[in-house]
Amino acid sequence: MAIKKTLDFEEELIQMSQVPKELAILPINDAVVFPLMMVPLLLNDPNLLQLADDALADQKIIGAFTQKEPEQDKPGPDDIYEIGTAVHIQKMIRFPNGEMRLMGQGVTRVRIAELTQTEPYIRARIEVLDDGEEASSDLMRAYIKTITNSFSKIIDESEGLPEELKIIVSNINDPGRIADVIATNLEIDLERKQKILEQIDVLERLKLLSNVLSDELDVLRLGKKLQSDVKKEMDREQREYYLRQQLKAIKRELGEEDDRTIEIDEIRDRITEAGLTEVAKEVAEKELDRLSKMSPGAAEYTVSKTYLDWILDLPWQKGTEDNLDIDKAEEVLNEDHYDLESVKERILEFLSVKKLKDTMKGSILCFAGPPGVGKTSLGKSVARAMGREFVRISLGGMKDEAEIRGHRRTYIGALPGRIIQSMRTAGSNNPVFMLDEIDKLGSDFRGDPASALLEVLDPAQNSDFEDHYLNVAFDLSKVLFLTTANLLDTIPRPLLDRMEVLEIPGYITMEKVEIAKRYLLPRQIDENGLPDGTVTVTEDGFRHIANHYTREAGVRELERKLANICRKVARRFASGNRRPVKVTEKNVRKYLGIEEYTRETAAKKPVVGVVTGLAKTFAGGEILFIESLRMDGNGRRKLTGQLGNVMKESVDAAESFVKSTYLGKTKTKDFFDKNDIHLHVPAAAVPKDGPSAGVAIACAFTSLLFDKPIRNDLAMTGEITLTGKVLAIGGLKDKVIAAHRAGIKTVLFPKGNVRELEEIPDTIKEDLTLIPISRAEEAIEKTIIWD
Repeated sequence: MAIKKTLDFEEELIQMSQVPKELAILPINDAVVFPLMMVPLLLNDPNLLQLADDALADQKIIGAFTQKEPEQDKPGPDDIYEIGTAVHIQKMIRFPNGEMRLMGQGVTRVRIAELTQTEPYIRARIEVLDDGEEASSDLMRAYIKTITNSFSKIIDESEGLPEELKIIVSNINDPGRIADVIATNLEIDLERKQKILEQIDVLERLKLLSNVLSDELDVLRLGKKLQSDVKKEMDREQREYYLRQQLKAIKRELGEEDDRTIEIDEIRDRITEAGLTEVAKEVAEKELDRLSKMSPGAAEYTVSKTYLDWILDLPWQKGTEDNLDIDKAEEVLNEDHYDLESVKERILEFLSVKKLKDTMKGSILCFAGPPGVGKTSLGKSVARAMGREFVRISLGGMKDEAEIRGHRRTYIGALPGRIIQSMRTAGSNNPVFMLDEIDKLGSDFRGDPASALLEVLDPAQNSDFEDHYLNVAFDLSKVLFLTTANLLDTIPRPLLDRMEVLEIPGYITMEKVEIAKRYLLPRQIDENGLPDGTVTVTEDGFRHIANHYTREAGVRELERKLANICRKVARRFASGNRRPVKVTEKNVRKYLGIEEYTRETAAKKPVVGVVTGLAKTFAGGEILFIESLRMDGNGRRKLTGQLGNVMKESVDAAESFVKSTYLGKTKTKDFFDKNDIHLHVPAAAVPKDGPSAGVAIACAFTSLLFDKPIRNDLAMTGEITLTGKVLAIGGLKDKVIAAHRAGIKTVLFPKGNVRELEEIPDTIKEDLTLIPISRAEEAIEKTIIWD
């Protein structure tokens, strides 16, 4: 702020103004007031208006002290600096809305010595800080010369400081006043200005100001250099643009403009508008320069033109705006999918974090579960909920690494990989990208696609994904990658480690009924051109179709059966019979023929050596009858039913446990030496494997040993060790549901699976007695009918 008074008047003002020993303190949040500085003050707070009225009624002098935190609305004594400036109020204007505008001038530095009042405004006893008589010295004169020269240069470099300031500074003889005037007009932060104000020693004040001026001069010069560089670059680009426009006009006048020139110009315009990265732009311009020198008839011309088209068609900067309304996302997920609560919850958590932190690099979600449970459609729902584009590629059977990374341009017919191709298809740099069937990747002499995906699915690396064809880094960090798999065992461990697995279990019958009722049947009615309400299916009808015409964990085959029914009705409609159709359990054969599957049910009576086990298959859970038979012989054992190696080892472990634990409790201690045992697991055509039948096999052997029957209303599952310990197994929910469906009343399961009981529907738990066990002896005691 420029000084308006002459030096003589300022000296006169200071002599006239006698600063009182006690002042009202006015906190200031946007300036540091120096002696001689003219300062406007706008007051609207009732307490500060009272402060001004009291000061105007007295000696018209107040203390102006800068706030430590400018954002604070009502600062207290601890929120202002200790040193400020006494200000003489010279003019006051009061506005109709109650606000007051003061014009004051700094008089001298003051320090708060003691607070005398804090309400309604601050008052304090103050100590006047005088610069004193500073002896002139060569060092001081050198500092004055340095800072006046530096300030003059800053005035020359800056557009906001008037030239008159040079004259004002040159007419001041007092070193302290020179420092204050220069500091007043410097555009620096309040903290540095306050440090200058607090420096009472004039020589130290000059030293501090000299350093500040040096820093500000460096910043101004750097800013000017940057502006100059930018202007030169803009001038060069404008010059090239005008020259090209003139060249076009000249060729047009001469009639020499051809299609090739037009094409080159169009590509050049596309490069400008494509939003390429610096590296990509440099590569594209270099390729365009090469293209412009080729004949259109050359074989390389098409190759080069195709390469440029691929680069320019990619969405380098184009993206969609995310819709992160969590309630709306939940509504979309519930609208598209029934149940799957845990999966929906995790997706909503993911979106919530994305809403709170826009630059989040989160987990890659992998939806794992049987076919037909809605993994792919979940990805579409996520895209719809977020307002993003959706792209999908199937990785099933992919064996060539180039399918992911692309072929190098040296090959004839080379193209980018499926990742880059899909990004161009999406037209957005932040789509929801689904990698379907990731568990079915292969590998051969052409490379390993799974290894190529390691970079794609790593949030720390995929911001610089480099396709072999483009040979330029493309940013995939904004893409939301989702993957699907039926089995996790076949996914390479490093790839699986990059993904967060969300298990999607198979549906139970009542869930299939609800899905068919809400989604499948209405969709098939629409797709077959039938009016709403033409086909209705009763709940018993849905249940009968699901149980006896399909065997799957998902609902794909169920939808096909409903499509069969709709097609038959559509044929009737086309023939003129437009009567609505109601499908029930009794008339379903009319549309689908005889039942294709029968469900295993509990045995009708207890039998020696026959125990009911539980298994998990691709179609959900099933009960499994483990049959054992004793025959006279010499200790041989026969296993049938296509048992796998793991299940055969479970038979060995169960037999060893029974021999060591129960053989000594029977009179026939040579039971296993003088008898042959045949163990069979129906159905013989279906391969079986896994350790979870171990405890059931032990019960079957014990039943044979003691010749005691086994309860037919009880089923069990659990892996057994040689010492009889029962270990946790997988798929408990599916197995318990299968037991309930088969009419079983009691289920024994490993104690290590107790936490999974929460996943089982309450309606099923109410009908079953679920007993956790930790030892095989517990199962044997509860299973065998001893009396």
